[in-house]
Amino acid sequence: MTLPDDHPFIAAVKPLVDAMGGDMVAPEAAQGDDVVLAWEGRDVVAVRLPHLSDSLDHILAELERRHGVPLSELERKEKQSVVRILEARGAFSVRHGVETVASALGVSRFTVYNYLNREAAAKGE
Repeated sequence: MTLPDDHPFIAAVKPLVDAMGGDMVAPEAAQGDDVVLAWEGRDVVAVRLPHLSDSLDHILAELERRHGVPLSELERKEKQSVVRILEARGAFSVRHGVETVASALGVSRFTVYNYLNREAAAKGE
């Protein structure tokens, strides 16, 4: 079975699933960790969530699209803003998160840690 393109529930959740980097599959194709969503008592779609490391790559790609240039070409203040966004979204709880972000920003791990420490100091932590 394929997913109905015109179902209102699928249309409603698609932007969220896309933003998370997930995939939508037919409910009968759901696997172990997939989340089956129902509408009016009937299973309509299953959401296959990405692995955490894939999520970070997806978030970085979305931030790059939002800025319109590779993240490595951003000015320092914009890079600091990107780090704040990524921290809020839990990017640094993923194994090798700092290294992945540093590579995407074209900076060292030390620089990413400096951005994080500067943010923590500004919050008074």
